[in-house]
Amino acid sequence: MTDAAASVSHVRIRVDRALGHLTLDRPRAINALDLGMIHDLAAALDAWERDPGVDAVLLDGAGERGFCAGGDVRGLHDQIAGGDVAAAARFFRAEYALNARISSYPKPVIAVADGVTMGGGIGLAGHAAVRVVTERSRLAMPETRIGFTPDVGGSLLLARAPGRLGEYLALTGGTMDAADAIYAGFADHLVPADRLDDLREALVSRADPQTATELVLLFDETAGPSQLEADRPWIDDAFAADTVDGIVERLRRRPEPRARETAAELDALPPTALAVTLASVRAARQRPDLRSVLAREYGLVLWFAQTQPDLLEGIRARLVDKDGAPRWSPASRADLADDILDRAFGFEPHPALWSD
Repeated sequence: MTDAAASVSHVRIRVDRALGHLTLDRPRAINALDLGMIHDLAAALDAWERDPGVDAVLLDGAGERGFCAGGDVRGLHDQIAGGDVAAAARFFRAEYALNARISSYPKPVIAVADGVTMGGGIGLAGHAAVRVVTERSRLAMPETRIGFTPDVGGSLLLARAPGRLGEYLALTGGTMDAADAIYAGFADHLVPADRLDDLREALVSRADPQTATELVLLFDETAGPSQLEADRPWIDDAFAADTVDGIVERLRRRPEPRARETAAELDALPPTALAVTLASVRAARQRPDLRSVLAREYGLVLWFAQTQPDLLEGIRARLVDKDGAPRWSPASRADLADDILDRAFGFEPHPALWSD
């Protein structure tokens, strides 16, 4: 392959024949996104849209551990703790613009979500035209575990999942394997990891058949049974309840051990994040347009960043001090303010945070 552009940050950008190839190249951090990487990805897409010599884009990650573990959460912690919410806002705006760009890109984007793919990684891969997973893939939107809420258009992907899987995956932050991801609508095809190089070569050489989807299908294998599909009866029953309290109550009444385990998991998670996330997924189901969903998510993430101590506390407990003992505020769902959803969804960030 020949380099078409030099990478300023941790993104390798090149063109081989008619294939533009973008590789997240920060493997020690499981390719976690920083603002420079987002800008580089966006600039490459802008250039290739106008380039008649590029007719498809491949997006993948370096290293064996995963495609992308998400955004740089520790960096977000430092920005908020340092009072620089504007820096966090710039990151989210650029990231969401990139998510929307991938979704509407006029040339097929083929994303390979091999290994860990979470949070911001879902925002990149989940909106691509052709979404590939492998037997090593582990996909999740685990934001509630740090006192946050799924973003990057994740609430829309969750809302589109069968039955009440969206509520389940959003609230618990549960991890999907390849079969689960395909069943839940987060991926399209399973390609074995040892065939990825062959897939890349086929995308470059463009032997018949011609389209990206047809080429991927040459390497597609049937995924095994999905545990999410098997768990649908108790998930659909419990997660159809109107509130988090109602969900937990239904889970406790179910005979399945996994249902009762899920109730205990929810009891340990931050009440504010759970309440807002449940409402966010259901709002996306009512208005399933990515750009409007991203705009709503932007308001919510800035509400968390500017007003909610749980976000800093969750990152501290899991990634900074790593004591695994977050102190949520409030600690109990019974102590949530009656107007918490009105405050979250009615939050209006300072006008300066909507644009550079």
